[in-house]
Amino acid sequence: MLKAKDIYKSFDSLQVLKGVDIEIAKSEVVAIAGKSGAGKTTLLQILGTLDCTDKGSVWINGVEVSALRGDELAAFRNRHIGFVFQFHQLLPEFSALENVMLPALIAKTQHSKAEARAKELLDFLNLSERLKHKPAQLSGGEKQRVAVARALINNPDIIFADEPSGSLDTIQKEELHSLFHRLRREMGQTFVIVTHDMGLARSADRVIYMKDGVVDNTSSVLFDK
Repeated sequence: MLKAKDIYKSFDSLQVLKGVDIEIAKSEVVAIAGKSGAGKTTLLQILGTLDCTDKGSVWINGVEVSALRGDELAAFRNRHIGFVFQFHQLLPEFSALENVMLPALIAKTQHSKAEARAKELLDFLNLSERLKHKPAQLSGGEKQRVAVARALINNPDIIFADEPSGSLDTIQKEELHSLFHRLRREMGQTFVIVTHDMGLARSADRVIYMKDGVVDNTSSVLFDK
């Protein structure tokens, strides 16, 4: 599903990634963990095509996404990649339904089909009673489920999540952990999750531990399910 080879990234004189190699299989739930400054979020942004490498290559489903640029890259990202962020990144002036529909409309999906798909996802996530509610009217857990529905709207190959449980309470975190595995089980969804939450990390199929800009294989753990 995803392969990254020899990834390097610097910001001015600070070298953040120092030759990272990663492979992730379809329908795998993988956590990327490590201390602050280890390079986790930078790696996630590069894998998710939100940033470019200084050196190295990234492939998603056989496409070398690190070689794409401009409109071609934006179109690939929209159609094949979903994102879930710590603080939801929902547009405050739009309803839950409208927020979920946006990526589909950007992909030029017919409005009626985008709306039907968004309603289907929100119903699947137990939000059918909240379609017209704006983000300010939703709880933290509800906002994050709307963000997950938005990430799913274009049936992406892979979803990248950056500290998705960071703003949630204990119960909401547990619900989110269960949701990721339900989506993998019922939809075959692949997740790559950057997290400081060791509960979320331990619930993953595999943990990739980052240390000083490299993968620390001595700390990487495979959790049997």
